[in-house]
Amino acid sequence: MLIALEPVKQALPQVAEQLHDTGSTLDLDGLRAKSEELGKKTLEAGFWDDSEKAQTVLKEKSRADNKIKRYEGLEGELTDLEELIELAEEMDDEEEAAAIQESFDQLKEKVEAFRLETLLNGKYDANDAILTVHAGAGGVEAMDWAEMLFRMYTRWAQQKGYDVDVVDLQDDTDAGIKSATFFVKGENAYGYLKHEQGVHRLVRISPFNAAGKRQTSFASLEVMPSIKEDMSVEINPEDIRVDTYRSSGAGGQHVNKTDSAIRITHLPTNIVVTCQNERSQHQNREVAMQVLMAKLIDLKEREHKETLKELKGDFSQIAWGSQIRSYVFQPYTMVKDHRTGAEVGNVAAVMDGALDTFINAELKELSNTEH
Repeated sequence: MLIALEPVKQALPQVAEQLHDTGSTLDLDGLRAKSEELGKKTLEAGFWDDSEKAQTVLKEKSRADNKIKRYEGLEGELTDLEELIELAEEMDDEEEAAAIQESFDQLKEKVEAFRLETLLNGKYDANDAILTVHAGAGGVEAMDWAEMLFRMYTRWAQQKGYDVDVVDLQDDTDAGIKSATFFVKGENAYGYLKHEQGVHRLVRISPFNAAGKRQTSFASLEVMPSIKEDMSVEINPEDIRVDTYRSSGAGGQHVNKTDSAIRITHLPTNIVVTCQNERSQHQNREVAMQVLMAKLIDLKEREHKETLKELKGDFSQIAWGSQIRSYVFQPYTMVKDHRTGAEVGNVAAVMDGALDTFINAELKELSNTEH
């Protein structure tokens, strides 16, 4: 008997049960039926007549197929591991036992990640996300912090295989940025990122402070789902003011040649959105309207209003409130989430996009609250 394999043998049934429970939550039979039904649709005459509708069907089928494939893949890995344990015990192979332990640890992580993914079942969770970073009060130090956050979320997205599309970057400063609005495109982007919304606090010895004193800076992150269209939201053309202006900041040869940048103000709420990174005024306007729609839908749902007409007043500033997370660079290094208590000592890794500890902790906490 290989003693090294005993902890694995004891923990394996629990992992198998967790995977089975996740499969029940997913309703695999329902998913298979849905995939088959969508597959039949793709074979119908005239399926490609409406290419946008066709793409939606294909995307929906791909999502269903991916979930089934991932579940079956994990189930297969579980079976393989059980067989490998039997084989290693028959051969009394210590080296194989160490490899099995490593495979088990990886499988456990994959099953947990899959379980957390199934929790992303909110109305817009599967959608792309629109993120806006705003520098807080504090001048150049706060603007530098906003740029660091912008980079952190960009790195996280790229590591996840998501596409990042920057639509507005206010960087006409000595250092850092005033704000940045960017799309994170990929399945479940909004579901993973929605709880990152809030105020982020930085504590460090500022490189902009000659006295070398410790300084606290704030920046906020706004997260909204990207929604192509929503029948409950109709923006009245009379409710918006559209201004054009010349793009500012870095941006290649096209920038600063024409007044192609767009600023849209929604008059009833005083919400302002800008877009200056697309090639033409028309494209900038299209993207700005998409961001405005996302902001209004998000606001309508948070304010529990039935229609946009009920939204009146100045909603131009997002509430600052208390911070959700602190990033401490000096006198020690630590990133702490104030909602879940999750902590990481390696600040450099977090700033390089290692955010899953915090994102997963928030998802776990929510799943525990729901049960």
